[in-house]
Amino acid sequence: MQAAARKSAPCIGGVKKPHRYRPGTVALREIRKYQKNTELLIRKLPFQRLVREIAQLFKHDMRFQSHAVLALQEAAEAYLVGLFEDTNLCAIHSKRVTVISKDVQLARRIRGERL
Repeated sequence: MQAAARKSAPCIGGVKKPHRYRPGTVALREIRKYQKNTELLIRKLPFQRLVREIAQLFKHDMRFQSHAVLALQEAAEAYLVGLFEDTNLCAIHSKRVTVISKDVQLARRIRGERL
């Protein structure tokens, strides 16, 4: 009778399920990890290719110093971090925890970047 009162079946064959964290726990850990870091999060070579591709639209055979590309990358990442902070505040204001595209649009509208 005791076996019927048990809530879960015993481990058959000794195979144990891997431990899983609750939803959101790993995401919060990653947020804290990246907030402590000062390194660049966008890979350097893909960003450099993007800069060169955009520069080609304005003038051909344009050259960049490596420090100039790094300065552009620092500025781009700082802009994106600030935009996501404002976007997150818009989502929280809407009583949501998930960021959606209209939060980005609202943040940019409030900043005066896009009317």
